[in-house]
Amino acid sequence: MDIQRKTELAEIARKIRVGIIDAVYSANSGHPGGSLSIADVLTYLYWEELNINPADPKWEDRDRLVLSKGHCAPGLYSALAHRGYFPVEDLKTLRKTSSYLQGHPDMKHTPGVDMSSGSLGQGTSVSCGMALAAKIDNKPQRIYAILGDGETEEGQVWEAAMFAGHYKLSNLCWLVDFNGLQIDGAITDVMNPTPYPEKFSAFGWNVVECDAHDFDSIEAAYKAAKACTDKPTVIISHSTKGKGVSFMENNVAWHGAAPNAEQYEVAMADLGER
Repeated sequence: MDIQRKTELAEIARKIRVGIIDAVYSANSGHPGGSLSIADVLTYLYWEELNINPADPKWEDRDRLVLSKGHCAPGLYSALAHRGYFPVEDLKTLRKTSSYLQGHPDMKHTPGVDMSSGSLGQGTSVSCGMALAAKIDNKPQRIYAILGDGETEEGQVWEAAMFAGHYKLSNLCWLVDFNGLQIDGAITDVMNPTPYPEKFSAFGWNVVECDAHDFDSIEAAYKAAKACTDKPTVIISHSTKGKGVSFMENNVAWHGAAPNAEQYEVAMADLGER
């Protein structure tokens, strides 16, 4: 990827992070840490990878993205808003009673959302169903899902992984946001789901790893996924929870908390908005 394009994508990712903080601050609740850690991945997906049309959110032949870690909806909403699915200003209505931007994605009311999610693990099964349906119907879609690393402690994830491997769903690509932290602390302390490469390989998956904050690395990972034509691919995406906001980075306290007015100003300064 050339330098100019990486610079453009970095600016989009910065705006997505600003949108995340604006949304969570306005709601006085939400999940900033894991939303910030996937901002660069969401940028690459929505601006480089996905075959989509924001003017026609329900286009039948579009690629699908399932945010299985649905509590990180502020990240998805900010990406969708900046991609043109709905006004950026609406991000400030997050979790308001009358808003279509609730705490977890809602495919019935939010343009661009392909799957209602929130109960961890369920998005993985749905993504498998989407991928198998596309295979049966000879459709061109690719199906993408984003999982939390804490989410991989759910048994349903591994049932879905077994399903995808058995049916050789080469049109399916999962990304595990491997920031190492979940609401109760380090994933290795709570219920260690690692090592990922050996486990997914044993389930019949193509395994790729990337730096979640390096666009060259992200691009190489998704190209490797597309090049694999006989099995599903999982990308182990090494990320920093709270990426871009100094006091949130690698701090589990910001898994699900909103900044106060003073912290909001610091975050905006960190993100180049002050």
